[in-house]
Amino acid sequence: MGSVPAERKFKTPLGIQLFKCLKKSHISYQTYQAIVLIVTFLAYAAYHATRKTTSIVKSALDPKSSDLGMKSPRLRWALGNGWFPFNSKDGTELLGELDVAFLFVYALGMYFSGHVGDRMNLRIFLTTGMVGTGLFTGLFGFGYWANIHNFYYYLTVQMLAGLFQSTGWPSVVAVVGNWFGKKKRGLIMGIWNAHTSIGNITGSLIASVLLKFGWGWSLVIPGISITFTGLLVFLLLPVDPESVGASEDEDNIHSLEKEEMKVTLQPLLRSDEVENESAVGFVEAWKIPGVAPFALCLFFAKLVAYTFLYWLPFYISHTAIDGRYLSNEESGNLS
Repeated sequence: MGSVPAERKFKTPLGIQLFKCLKKSHISYQTYQAIVLIVTFLAYAAYHATRKTTSIVKSALDPKSSDLGMKSPRLRWALGNGWFPFNSKDGTELLGELDVAFLFVYALGMYFSGHVGDRMNLRIFLTTGMVGTGLFTGLFGFGYWANIHNFYYYLTVQMLAGLFQSTGWPSVVAVVGNWFGKKKRGLIMGIWNAHTSIGNITGSLIASVLLKFGWGWSLVIPGISITFTGLLVFLLLPVDPESVGASEDEDNIHSLEKEEMKVTLQPLLRSDEVENESAVGFVEAWKIPGVAPFALCLFFAKLVAYTFLYWLPFYISHTAIDGRYLSNEESGNLS
């Protein structure tokens, strides 16, 4: 039996190597597919959970109790006194600027993330993005304990968070695409795409519950969660079948022998593959049939989705429902 090539051993996640040692048998292609779906699902759900946190804390940062005519102690307690500079006269505009800055850098970063992801190990790239997202989400919440009231601190943190958030979607889609053929991709992607909603719901509930302890916790805990999920990605995510020596046609008792033969022939096959697997440029991508109309549809869908994502909890907490204003936690849960 030939030994595993050093390059492949480097690409194989440590968790997969440990799993192979404990199992002492061949891991099936279907098992790898299940691992990929579960890990990428958790990864992107964590991205959206952290993305949802700022919308939940908005009502705590800018309660606008005086503008709403809420003078009673009960209502002031429900909304709190806010956090300067977001509880000032132009606080709502400042919160909007944070969203614009985040989304602008996020959109710009998506373009570059796609190019970088095509040229490096997606497992490392995704892990870096998740740890960075956790760091800067936590730094936003750190302003609560550090008593930071400088708007540009929060603006900078949000922009850097947006940059690291942009690594998520291109990476998880590419990894799932590597493991599932076009015929099987429709149903699987439909179920797998629930990660967005699961992440939004989880992020809303966690951030809402933690608001009573201080708005900083609503950001720090999700930040820690995505960091640990990023470590899970680093340990378990196989980015493609080649990285772990898996093949859909080799799930039989002779799989190891066939794999050894494949390794022997690999240099001969590689020269042709390299020519065909070049990264697609920006202009070339737009020329692919269906890309332009899909991008246009997604633009308007995201326009509506992100309006609700970032402003619905804030709107609910500032709008009387059945004659009363909901607390920050109730608004977050309802959103």
